Amino acid sequence: MAVCALALVTGCAANKTAEEPRIAADAAPGSADVARTRDFGTDDAPFATVKVFYATDRAKTGDQAPNDRYGPGRGKLVFGVADISIPRDHRMGTLEGPAISKLEFREDPERHVVLLAVAERDRTSFFRELGGRIAASPKRNALVFIHGYNITFAEAARRTAQLTYDLAFDGAPLFYSWPSQGNVPGYVIDANNTDWTATHLKDVLIGMAERSGADNIYVIAHSLGTHALVEAVEDLGRERPSVRAKIREVILAAPDIDAEIFVRDIAPRIAAEGSGITLYASANDKAMIASRNLHGYPRAGDSSRGILVARGVDTIDASGAGTDFVGHAYYGDSASIISDMFEIIHHGKRPAARQWLQPAGEGSARYWLFRGPGS
Repeated sequence: MAVCALALVTGCAANKTAEEPRIAADAAPGSADVARTRDFGTDDAPFATVKVFYATDRAKTGDQAPNDRYGPGRGKLVFGVADISIPRDHRMGTLEGPAISKLEFREDPERHVVLLAVAERDRTSFFRELGGRIAASPKRNALVFIHGYNITFAEAARRTAQLTYDLAFDGAPLFYSWPSQGNVPGYVIDANNTDWTATHLKDVLIGMAERSGADNIYVIAHSLGTHALVEAVEDLGRERPSVRAKIREVILAAPDIDAEIFVRDIAPRIAAEGSGITLYASANDKAMIASRNLHGYPRAGDSSRGILVARGVDTIDASGAGTDFVGHAYYGDSASIISDMFEIIHHGKRPAARQWLQPAGEGSARYWLFRGPGS
């Protein structure tokens, strides 16, 4: 397989059948009934409540309703906790919400993943409470989720709870919500805001590492949210290596970053000994294709014309993972991707040890494909 000078490998998996891999019961957090009903408190409870921490630099709207507390404008960095429901019949990789096709017009925590409550905390109280949650984790773990573009605060909270639940994460989950406009036309504003927010995100990561008692921080960033993350991680590696050392895994899902710039400049600066970096890309991600057309150059999360391979980064071609029509939210909508992240976060497994991945490319051009049942 030929590799160009910038390590963009021709995408041999672009037409791979979208088929979910077989998920082992002992590896998949949501594959058994016992996993679906954990944390419900009582046998007859209609839904579970997942508590997540948050940091946001969105402007406050003045509205006290949980879904509308923070808007799309820029604001001061604030902290808090949120409660989100997970319905009893939740299925792994599903972010349940009202469906007109089912004549559902209002959120119902017994059927949907719903943001139930939001409560701000001052910085001292926040890190004390976060530290208590982390202290209860056997390995003192923390999970940070950074959403992508076209996402509201409420949507970010719901997705974080779903990921926390589906990953069976044992530790403190936190989502960082930057001022996305929450609509498709707001893309340019969103892209600008990811640069603006990086300093605040770095502040949050420093606080988690130095004030919460966390020993292991796992970070998942999606789409435009990867802009802010890679900038923050690069700064930490240079300015606060002790903080960078606690970030055990960096997961970049559909990164909306110029592929050539990522290979040449970003990957060498964010790689760190003892820390894993995983990049998921897909040939079926229409948002990535649209971004490529807008910018004029391939994105790191787009494998439709070639897949990015960079030293120190485990690149996974997720084209074979099932997802919706747009194909941009596969990191949370595909059971196979969630199961793959489960193996990374819980067991620190690299691609060669993860059963549903198969190698592609040779030598320095090596990347990994999802394989379907029987392949």
